Amino acid sequence: MMETRITKLFGIKYPIILPGMSWISVPELVAAVCNAGGIGWLATGPLTTDQTRESIKKIRKLTNKPFGAGATLLMPGAKENAEVLLEEQVPVINVSLGKCDWIAERAHKYGGKVIATVTTEKHALAAEKQGADALQVTGNEAAAHGSQVTTLVLTPAIVKAVKIPVVSIGGYADGHGLAAALALGADAIGMGTRLSMTKESPVHETTKKAQLEASIDDTIYSNRFDGLYCRVLKTPQAEKSIRQGINLFRAMIAGPRIAKEMKLPLFKLMLGMLAQPQNMMKLAHMATAFDKIKWATEKGDLKYGVHLTGQIQGLINDLPTVKEVIEQTVKEAKEVYKKMGTQLK
Repeated sequence: MMETRITKLFGIKYPIILPGMSWISVPELVAAVCNAGGIGWLATGPLTTDQTRESIKKIRKLTNKPFGAGATLLMPGAKENAEVLLEEQVPVINVSLGKCDWIAERAHKYGGKVIATVTTEKHALAAEKQGADALQVTGNEAAAHGSQVTTLVLTPAIVKAVKIPVVSIGGYADGHGLAAALALGADAIGMGTRLSMTKESPVHETTKKAQLEASIDDTIYSNRFDGLYCRVLKTPQAEKSIRQGINLFRAMIAGPRIAKEMKLPLFKLMLGMLAQPQNMMKLAHMATAFDKIKWATEKGDLKYGVHLTGQIQGLINDLPTVKEVIEQTVKEAKEVYKKMGTQLK
């Protein structure tokens, strides 16, 4: 057991978190992490409200441990999914790309906790003021939407700026990383790429193999893929997608189909975009990226699809079980601290 402010806040054994990754952080993987002593966030971004509710019920059948779910508020249908999380009284709600005040207020009424994902000191202070119980701080090395600042700098900066617990994400895959994060003042780590490369992960075997063969240099970080600064696996398709940038024609074609898939009225989606013109381009980017991420994750098609991955992929050379990853990480971190104790005299 390792005790930190995060383990006490969430009632978990180890300070290790599975971030909410679309098409990856599914009930089976979330439950596996929770059963192994960590905690995971169900990814609700691509889910309908019915699918979200069913996924929560499935997690509860697979584990009796605390778990969480994400609410990516910029996404269409996110507010409706957040309502489901609150109705189902999900123990922990991870809020990103939006204000968490209204979610925190309602979650606290049933004893729930809110952790806000942030990438800047400004957003960290705002989330703390809005009632977040903890922060998920995502550095530049992370898969998908990390900060433009590295984890090594961003984590201690935010730890110093706020009073609430901090989970550090970006560049963690083993006990050395966990020990380093705790030394920086963080209360836990998130291991998205590492936990996505396990036996229980739903990521297609072809994509896992491509990650195993990739180095720390084989990623691309750009805001031309889905409208936000995002890190992806370096492939010819990823490079092509980033060169092309936003394709409004493809977005217009994809938008109605994605709205149908998520059971969102098309007029509601369009009204939302018009009501928030500053988000229109971001949503158009996301519409074109939606299929590519799904195809790479679920079908292993890297000729059309684009996979989100962190630089840490280059330090991963196996596909163990979730339990093996978590237990080895904790064991290694304790060994690191023991060794440091003999060095720092």
